[in-house]
Amino acid sequence: MPSIFNPRDITWLAFNERVLQEAMDKTVPLHQRIRFLGIFSNNLDEFFRVRVAGLKRAMDFKDKFINNSFYAPPSKILTQINDLVIRHQKNFDKTWKEIQKEMSDQKVYIKTIKTLNSEQKKEVIAYFDEVVESNTIPIILHENIPMPYLRDKSLYLGIAMRKKEFQYLSQFAIIEIPSRFVGRFHIISGDGEEKNIILLEEIIKLCLPHIFSYFGYDEFHAHAFKITKDAEFDLDNDIRTTLADKIEKALKTRRKGKPTRFVFDKDMDPALLEFLIRKLNLTKKDSIIPGGKIHNFKHFMDFPNVFAPVPKSQKRAQCNHPDLQNGERISDVILKKDLLFTFPYHPFHPVIDLLRESAMDPDVKTIFLTAYRLADKSKIVNALIGAARNGKEVTVMLELRARFDEESNLKWKVILENEGIKVLTGIPNRKVHAKLCIIKKRIQNKTVQYGFVSTGNFNEKTAKIYGDHLLMTADRDIMADINKIFTVLKNPKSDYINLLKGCKNLLTCPENMRNKFNQLIDKEIEEAKAGRKAEIIIKVNSLSDKDIIDKLYDAANAGVEIKMIVRGIYCAINQKSFKKKIKAISIVDEYLEHARVLYFHHKGAEEIYISSADWMTRNLDYRIEAAVKIKSKSIKKEIIDLLNIQLSDNVKARVLDKNLRNQYVEKKDREIRSQIEIQKYLQNKSHNS
Repeated sequence: MPSIFNPRDITWLAFNERVLQEAMDKTVPLHQRIRFLGIFSNNLDEFFRVRVAGLKRAMDFKDKFINNSFYAPPSKILTQINDLVIRHQKNFDKTWKEIQKEMSDQKVYIKTIKTLNSEQKKEVIAYFDEVVESNTIPIILHENIPMPYLRDKSLYLGIAMRKKEFQYLSQFAIIEIPSRFVGRFHIISGDGEEKNIILLEEIIKLCLPHIFSYFGYDEFHAHAFKITKDAEFDLDNDIRTTLADKIEKALKTRRKGKPTRFVFDKDMDPALLEFLIRKLNLTKKDSIIPGGKIHNFKHFMDFPNVFAPVPKSQKRAQCNHPDLQNGERISDVILKKDLLFTFPYHPFHPVIDLLRESAMDPDVKTIFLTAYRLADKSKIVNALIGAARNGKEVTVMLELRARFDEESNLKWKVILENEGIKVLTGIPNRKVHAKLCIIKKRIQNKTVQYGFVSTGNFNEKTAKIYGDHLLMTADRDIMADINKIFTVLKNPKSDYINLLKGCKNLLTCPENMRNKFNQLIDKEIEEAKAGRKAEIIIKVNSLSDKDIIDKLYDAANAGVEIKMIVRGIYCAINQKSFKKKIKAISIVDEYLEHARVLYFHHKGAEEIYISSADWMTRNLDYRIEAAVKIKSKSIKKEIIDLLNIQLSDNVKARVLDKNLRNQYVEKKDREIRSQIEIQKYLQNKSHNS
């Protein structure tokens, strides 16, 4: 009987629906509900830029390889996507209406031109004159002139202008809303306790007669629209495309990507709408989606928090690591024992402090670090620059192909190299996604090494909202493996895979990690067949690799107890033949679940790994990834406790079933919200140290 899988893209939409559920949940604070609407919108934009664009390109290939890589014919998946997106949009619109009503109950109002009083209009016009106008560039559209370049992350006003005496003659124009420069939201004065916010596009609408005063138009119809373009390069290896040789060239190519979605205010002037569709070369096969008046909702992730403060009892508080409370140098602590950090419950600053400490330590000679996504004003980079200026040899593996961070990483490359830091740019056709750092110092003619391995990026901004694990260690075997990886990255040769296979305590991709996990699953299968306890717990962001899923199916058939915590893509489906059904949940809450943890009972020896890799083909076969084996008994226990807390969640956990219904786990006893319980667990450890 052939294995059954849910298409990856459909399961991703099910994940984004879980994000929307958080916005729909009235127990979630209002500011967070608005933020979840923004996250939902931003997620969908990227989905259309990458996945939908890839599906449309795939339709040009009559190839079984292509269909298998998507798990179903692309045309069928696209039909399902359109149906789901329309359904989700209806729930989105309904939720936004409900949220606006609740905002008004707190005397918070989003103003439009029609709802401004005369004093507020004067204030808004003054703000336009002082701040907005210099960033506003109107473009007149003509039938015989090509459409100007439109950014796919920007919001535009489409404007139809007329003179009263020539009602049947329209002039069209567009204005890019300059939210990148002045922000999307402006707080204006209100009466008493009122808090009034106006969107930037409304400010511009109010000032259209001034903007176009040279033309003598006296009638303006302005409505928002945006386009989503094919992101074009690196489609997760689902299609046989190659990366551009130079990232700069690839970024220019992306600018010319074909529109894959056109979203507009359904009240847009019909003649203008028809003009835009024609000039953008859109067809019925493209996603042309009428919507409400507000678009580019991703900006609402940064909506001003003007609401009643969250009660102190509901605020999340970070707790210091129990082993870092005596004022010792972090490096001295690591040389004595391994440390596990769980973000964002633990603060990220010990990671930065360790690098700063190393920058000033006269015995430290070299620092090696991988970087995938860095914060805009990266303290990690500042610490590395400090080390270089203090005479340390600093090497950074900077992944220039990190999707949508390519331009940012190119800038970091220049900054780092100008400071004398050696920048590595990886291996051809292999993204470096491993999260590694190794620091070397010389003490009495002896080299001492320590560092860290993480499940998430070295990014202090995202560490406040992403749930990740980071292991600080001085384990000699782990350090030896990290050295091997950096040896490969410094001088990538054709036999680098064989060099990576030499790692014993780090599992690496490609090859090594997949093979090891297959072996560990096989051992659990042997135990189950022998009638002994066999258990696997997998926590990843995404599960889509067919071979790994088939191996899990074999384990379920044999009676292995499999528990899974998968935030996003989940392509596995329980089958009738399974001796033991797979228990799979997804947790979506205030923090983004991002850690990858792999647990195998292993005859009671309990092998546990934390990893940078999801169980996706792109990660296991086409990237440089690393998973580190946990050796400390106390850290093993802590990770198992955290996994069990999450597996017990009955507030924010949804069941991952065949039909992707996103039903919440049934509450049988007391409510268990895992992110709250983890916070309590780690606080108790901190207080009892």
